[in-house]
Amino acid sequence: MRLKAKLLVLAAVPLLLSLALIMVAVLHQERELVRREHALVKDSYMEARRIELRHYVDLGVSTVIPLYESGLDDDATRAKAIGLLSALDYGSDGYFFVYDLQGRVLMHSRQPELVGQNLWALRDPAGRPTIQQLIEEAKSGGGFVDYLWRKPSTGQLVPKLGYVVALPRWNWMVGTGLYLDDINATVAEVDRQVSSNIKTTLLWIVCIAFGGIAVISVSGLWLNLSEHRVADAKLRLLARQVVQSQEDERAHLARELHDGTSQTLVSAKLLVESAVDQLEREHHRAPPALAKALTRLNESLSEVRRISHRLRPAMLDTLGLPVALQLLGREFGEDGQTEVTVEVEGEPATLPEEVKTALFRVAQEALANVAKHAAAQSVRIELGFAPDGVGLHIADDGRGFDAEAVQLDPRRGIGLRNMRERLASIGGSISLRAAPGAGTVLYADVPTKAIERFKTL
Repeated sequence: MRLKAKLLVLAAVPLLLSLALIMVAVLHQERELVRREHALVKDSYMEARRIELRHYVDLGVSTVIPLYESGLDDDATRAKAIGLLSALDYGSDGYFFVYDLQGRVLMHSRQPELVGQNLWALRDPAGRPTIQQLIEEAKSGGGFVDYLWRKPSTGQLVPKLGYVVALPRWNWMVGTGLYLDDINATVAEVDRQVSSNIKTTLLWIVCIAFGGIAVISVSGLWLNLSEHRVADAKLRLLARQVVQSQEDERAHLARELHDGTSQTLVSAKLLVESAVDQLEREHHRAPPALAKALTRLNESLSEVRRISHRLRPAMLDTLGLPVALQLLGREFGEDGQTEVTVEVEGEPATLPEEVKTALFRVAQEALANVAKHAAAQSVRIELGFAPDGVGLHIADDGRGFDAEAVQLDPRRGIGLRNMRERLASIGGSISLRAAPGAGTVLYADVPTKAIERFKTL
């Protein structure tokens, strides 16, 4: 794993672990909060219901207490009391009931079909004796009882909280109750709201996690791109320095050849010519070897001058790129096999040293490739100056080649790669159009911004 990837992982993993721990803590707190909210709501609700039930029963008993305390125990008085209690109701499912202490139903305003029945043995699905519990609580001075009863409005068996008191002299149990199914709905709604809030919190945490990872990734990408740009700039600078070092060395060698070796050969040539002249003045015939040596010296001198010129043509520095290209084309066409035409378009401008050297070397390499591979009859070189930059276009009518195959083969196309690298080092580019039997066209372009950058250096 690369160092950048390791840094990204080291940055992302603690964030994810921290957020995961936060999520675990939130979930734990959610369960605890739900439990406490559940208990709090239920306790508060039940306490309110108990107070409400006690008030209802006190109200109901207060309506019959004058009759009860009158000392009358006849059926008419009791019937009147039952009538008063049956008239009291609250809501669709709020009513009073009256049992005797043996479990017989004396009054039930919502279920009159139960009146007269003895429900002493009635048990709920859990096996608890419902009426017996109520009577026992009433006998003990009154109290609350949780039990299951069929709700009149729905006909379903639901939890109910009842409060009962006893009227011992009449052998009565009077009470009422509140159904608790609505408390379950209330608690369920509270649970739903709490869960919704927790889910929203977790969603925010997940969004923050993804946002954090996105920020880290973007930062890493930006850092990577920045480093790539810096590295690319350094490589370009290094390539320019290498090329400039090569050119400086070429110029140094050219000067050494011109000022050193060439002058030595010229001196030797003059000495040999002087010896030949002296022999001829003395009416002596010069040895053939001496004439051959003079010929060899002339050839060596021409070769040294040619090498010196190819290493670094003086005209490139003194007269500029257009003149140097024309000289290069004329020298290339001196062998008589290929006709070279050099044209300049636009108003020639003064180019930085690096730019004109790169374009000149590209032209040199292109002509060398033509001589080695193209078997062309003619070559056309166009140097164009425009507001957006300078371009060098070289076209030949040779045999051409498969450009794609050459680029894929690492053993071929070295010259093309050298030209591309040289142009890339100064901010230029090279494109090529070639096909077998259709000749080759090379385009080398250097934009104005690259030229201006070298002028400011």
